[in-house]
Amino acid sequence: MDHFSFSVFPNEEILNFKLFQTGWEQCSSLHSFGPSIRNHYLFHYIISGRGLLDSTAPDGTNRRFELEAGQGFLITPGQINMYSADQLQPWKYVWLEFDGMRATEYLNEAGLSTEQPIYRPRSMEQAEQVRDIMLYIADHSRNSTLHLIGYLCLFLDALIQSSSTRQEPHQTQLRDFYVQEAISYMELHYQRDLTVEEIASACRLNRSYFSKLFKEKKGCPPQVYLIRLRLSKAADLMRNTAMPISGISASCGYPNQLHFSRAFKQRYGMSPREWRSQNKLYGKN
Repeated sequence: MDHFSFSVFPNEEILNFKLFQTGWEQCSSLHSFGPSIRNHYLFHYIISGRGLLDSTAPDGTNRRFELEAGQGFLITPGQINMYSADQLQPWKYVWLEFDGMRATEYLNEAGLSTEQPIYRPRSMEQAEQVRDIMLYIADHSRNSTLHLIGYLCLFLDALIQSSSTRQEPHQTQLRDFYVQEAISYMELHYQRDLTVEEIASACRLNRSYFSKLFKEKKGCPPQVYLIRLRLSKAADLMRNTAMPISGISASCGYPNQLHFSRAFKQRYGMSPREWRSQNKLYGKN
């Protein structure tokens, strides 16, 4: 009996981040920065000591936050800020300035925004993980861009997981995730005998709930989507290769060629051979 482990990952493109600057500083007493406006996101984690953040809210009101070790603060693009070290216990902090197409989304998931710029961790152990990743980036700034962006992703994940203001995914987003997870599973396994029960199990959902959810999102039951996927893959092979139809049938989840021909004709209005003769691209000059 075969044993295997399998995981499907959400189909997300996230590696579109850019790092602009990073560093750390042990500030002197009452050392301040600003007022200033940034063009990108700037996050500070306080390693030790204390300090103040003066931040302008979206409605134009000024707010003051007293901060200490283990906390952090976010400066958002276009926002006026000023921050200063405590007189008796000046802070030491590490910072990252970054941006990206989905940066706002991930920071919002951590519960951080112009309205709520303060990071407070769920535990100091988790906060130290955020700190350590930031210090690693600051101390390895000469490493490759891909290496550093990988650590930026780890930082964002640690920030989200550790933040006491973390926002749980909306129910709609969760449903979309399950449907995409199911589609990814079908894409990988359409060639073999695949049941709705197996797909639902891969998504960790009850079969009936999964079928209802899938139909709501895609407009057809999962078994119909799977048939269309298989036939679409078969049409691509017929259009672009000289593979015999019997081989195409088997490679697309139809070991019985007669069943394949019936399903194909029902979908495309003609037999596989007729469709191929009208649509093939291979062999043409």
